[in-house]
Amino acid sequence: MYRFLLSRQWVLVTLLALVLIPTMIELGFWQLHRHQHRVAQNSVIADNLKAKPVPVTQLTSPGHVVPHSQYWLRVTATGTYDTAHEVVVRRRTAADGRVGYHVLTPFILDSGPTVLINRGWVADNGSQTEFPKIPAPPKGDVTVTGRLMADQTTAASGIKDVKGLPPRQVMLISSAQQQKALGRPVLGGYIEQTAPESDSPELIPAPDHSSIGPHMAYAVQWWLFTAGVPVGWVILVRREKRDRAEAAAKAETELPAPAAA
Repeated sequence: MYRFLLSRQWVLVTLLALVLIPTMIELGFWQLHRHQHRVAQNSVIADNLKAKPVPVTQLTSPGHVVPHSQYWLRVTATGTYDTAHEVVVRRRTAADGRVGYHVLTPFILDSGPTVLINRGWVADNGSQTEFPKIPAPPKGDVTVTGRLMADQTTAASGIKDVKGLPPRQVMLISSAQQQKALGRPVLGGYIEQTAPESDSPELIPAPDHSSIGPHMAYAVQWWLFTAGVPVGWVILVRREKRDRAEAAAKAETELPAPAAA
């Protein structure tokens, strides 16, 4: 009755179904893990953005790697901007999608070391080779408030650290690179400035921590597809059985009548 399942065509169909089921289950769990990661990250962002600002030197030091649990913590720094060694970070987008630069300014702390301040976004003035026009920061002793961020890497950002760029331009924000260029201690990570407020450079908005994304819906979708595979296989088998039975019955009715003796 079901001997057709041993045919080459049906063996291939069955093998395909057996491969699809665990694959789609795994894809569902992959999306579930992405959902859980997004929820956990949203919680970290929300908690850290609500935390009371602390001096940046309490959380980082030269050579320190900022852990993920401290991303977006609010920090303060008091000192002076070192605009003579200011650089721009290429290919960065504004809140509305315009492409330009982030302004990275060394900030000499009253306590001694230097910390990097991402002052925000500026346009590229129509050229990617000339240093853009950047409004000067306040002079003299200033207190800056911002979000603590980790040094950027190619592995984490996907941005290639291109060499041979125009003067005072970089691809990634790296305290180690800037420490080498400045020849003085630089705190690990950097500060994403939120105050003093500025229209230019445009301050970087806080990260979105309200959306959980579509990952949970995708997980459920993959698992529904998984359930559909065996159901579909059974439907196809029953249809094949029915079609074969109908074909056999039709063949019997069309047989010629036996000749008379």
